[in-house]
Amino acid sequence: MTFSSFSLKQTANLAELLASTLKGGEVILLNGNLGAGKTAFTKELFRVLGVKELVLSPSFTLIKEYNSEKFRLYHIDMYRIDGESLQTLGIEDFLFEKDAITVIEWNKQNLCEEKTIRIDINQVSENERQFSFNNL
Repeated sequence: MTFSSFSLKQTANLAELLASTLKGGEVILLNGNLGAGKTAFTKELFRVLGVKELVLSPSFTLIKEYNSEKFRLYHIDMYRIDGESLQTLGIEDFLFEKDAITVIEWNKQNLCEEKTIRIDINQVSENERQFSFNNL
């Protein structure tokens, strides 16, 4: 399914659509160029899922954990991670937990497709983003 977004409000609506399908254990892979809107989408998704605190990009911390009433939420950014570092971080420990949702930007793992949702975000213009949802 592919959707266009011309505003943060429309991106929030897409996050609400996704949130309504989540049951726990899903891993969401966000793909897109720098500035495409991966972190903006994650912020909206976590807000919709009930995170009260400010959601920040984990670019330098690599992994951030948040809690909502229903889920534990992990936000992982693999942009700065090389293959060797990936092995030592233990990211597998965060994947597919039945009471958690994991969002990964710049994925570098081979993951099981069954509970993986891939979202490709394409910056069409300064104000338009195209979101392609796979496995939803």
